[in-house]
Amino acid sequence: MRIDSQNHGAITVLKPQGPLTQEDASTFGGTLKQAIAEGLGRVVVDISAIPFTDSQGLEVLIEACDRLGRTGMSLKLCGSNETLREVFELTEVADRFEHYADTTSAIRSFL
Repeated sequence: MRIDSQNHGAITVLKPQGPLTQEDASTFGGTLKQAIAEGLGRVVVDISAIPFTDSQGLEVLIEACDRLGRTGMSLKLCGSNETLREVFELTEVADRFEHYADTTSAIRSFL
């Protein structure tokens, strides 16, 4: 899995590319933890290039969401495809994340 990272001022945008599965979940989780620490919780995950996720990948996102939630912030996701939206709905975690159509909208939500 390749994970692109861009900074937009104090906001970090991560864009993992490829399936978010057990093989890559810990690597992505480490990158996400680092981005949360360095960006003071201002993190957007562009999931448009993730075709699907398994339970390990979903757990990484939930853990990050919980970590941010304890500080009064939330994990902002953008670009989810139909498969990922279904996974979030079926596992009843969709409401735990802030969802945006694109990166620009997610970044602007911090303003």
